[in-house]
Formats: sequence, C-alpha cells, structure tokens
Amino acid sequence: MENQNINPNNVQGQYQGQGQGMYQNSNQNQQYQPYNQNNQQNPGCSTNYIVPKNTSTVSVGDWIVTIILSSLPFINIILLLVWAFSSDTPVSKANWAKATLIISAAIIILVICFYGIIFALAASIIGAAASMAQ
Repeated sequence: MENQNINPNNVQGQYQGQGQGMYQNSNQNQQYQPYNQNNQQNPGCSTNYIVPKNTSTVSVGDWIVTIILSSLPFINIILLLVWAFSSDTPVSKANWAKATLIISAAIIILVICFYGIIFALAASIIGAAASMAQ
C-alpha cells in the first residue's frame, strides 16, 4: 500500500471499491455512550451516568448577597460548605467557596501557630523572670 496514513473520513472518495467493508466511515451511525469510570461499555452498569454541571452565571446581586452572607460569623462556614459541595450551586460560586474555605483554613492555622509562638515566648520570659527572682 502506498499511503500508510489513511484518513477513514476520506476513504470512500479515495479508495472507492477497494475494501469498502474495512474502510467504511465509522462516524455515520455512531452512538455516543455516557462516560463510564471503568472505560467499558456496560449498559446495565450503575456507573453509566452523566452529571450535569450548573454552568449558569451568577449575577452581581447574587454576588453581593453571597459576600454579605459569607461575612456573618458561624453562618459563613455552613454556607461555604453548602455552596462548595452542593451540585445545585453554579460552578463559579462553588469554586469561590472552595477557595475561600482553603484560604480560611490556612489563616486559622497560621494564627494558631502565631499565638502558640507568642505564648511560648511569654512563658519562657515569665519562667526566666521567676527563676531570677528566687
């Protein structure tokens, strides 16, 4: 065969009459299967599903309400968890909530470390002062 790179979409015009059974256009009657985690085609398998994502846009008014609600203590943590992991939440808002949770967790860890260092220094200073007073 002269041409090693055969495009199956152009085969019918190029190789008419030669091996039509082997080089037929396979895209004509192709049915698309939903994504399967195991990369197998099992129509009765319970993992054959397509999860639609909420790609709707969030309006400016919704963002204002979101930011006001996320500034309320204790309520913000609950709402951020709901927005981050709910399938009904728009993707942009869910990503914002996840990022806010990650940044909040990092800040809380840094504050705990900072106060731990301050209290340790204060305790060592008090201990040194107490030992000098004796």
